[in-house]
Amino acid sequence: MTATSNTTTAPSHLLRIADLTATQLYAMLDLADDMKDGSTWWTAPQNGTVLACLFDRPSTRTRVSFEAAAHRLGMTPIMLRPDELLLARGEPLADTARVLSSYAAAIVVRTFAQATLEELAEAASVPVVNALTDAHHPCQALADLLTLRRHYGYLDGLRIAYVGDGNNVAHSLMEAGALAGMHVAVSTPLGYEPDHDVTRRALTLAAEHGGSIQLGHDPHSAVAGADAVYTDAWVSMEEDAERERRLRDFKAYQVDDVLMRAAAPGAVFMHCLPAHRGLEVAASVIDGPSSVVWEQAANRLPTEQAALHMLIDGPHRSGE
Repeated sequence: MTATSNTTTAPSHLLRIADLTATQLYAMLDLADDMKDGSTWWTAPQNGTVLACLFDRPSTRTRVSFEAAAHRLGMTPIMLRPDELLLARGEPLADTARVLSSYAAAIVVRTFAQATLEELAEAASVPVVNALTDAHHPCQALADLLTLRRHYGYLDGLRIAYVGDGNNVAHSLMEAGALAGMHVAVSTPLGYEPDHDVTRRALTLAAEHGGSIQLGHDPHSAVAGADAVYTDAWVSMEEDAERERRLRDFKAYQVDDVLMRAAAPGAVFMHCLPAHRGLEVAASVIDGPSSVVWEQAANRLPTEQAALHMLIDGPHRSGE
């Protein structure tokens, strides 16, 4: 399935993957393909404009990829920490959104609560991009799908198994896979399942687009026959107090060579990074021939570049 971009309406914001239509999703992936392959036609429109990047939490891939994407589009990225803004002194979030909108062509936000992001987007008069919240990580999912499509040549009907914590990465992967007509199996320990409302929305999208969503607790069952096996860290930076409990709960969910052998022949391994060898993944897997992890990380740049261009300027493509 591919999008016809000249009939695609650009989304207002990118707060979660489920806010996109399938056509918009494929249009972003098509545009990212063009950008990754080195086209330069899209650089001029944003020459001299500003990208405001409001980051409440640390980052490596997200910060650098958005800064690089902005520069490639001719934009000037301005990185903003909470302690540098008057938000720390009680200025309302809506007021900050209105002010940033008067300076910038778009606002990229990496924060904790999805509600914070949504409040800012409600007040902003320019596109707002979710660079990660506790609930969703849409930019990662876009990079994941581009990686899979460039590897296999298609998405529709692919089977992907996610093993581990039913977190923001799992949520966005479920929504993206559902929109793309993929079959997504998620395996988590008891008590770590994906959010119920996110799951319900993904099930609806999957039914509409010919895919499927399956939840369970047996990693071997989830991985059986999968074209891709995906995992994430067991302990995020804000969960250190739960570290010992989480390490016990997730012990049986490591992606190792035995688990990878249950997948389809030629299956790839995926991880959003940072990775912890010897915990959620064996070193032999992430550093082995099945790993596409580094391509995933590299694909954050063209997909974010495409998302910014589409949000700001519309879904134009080379040659139109």
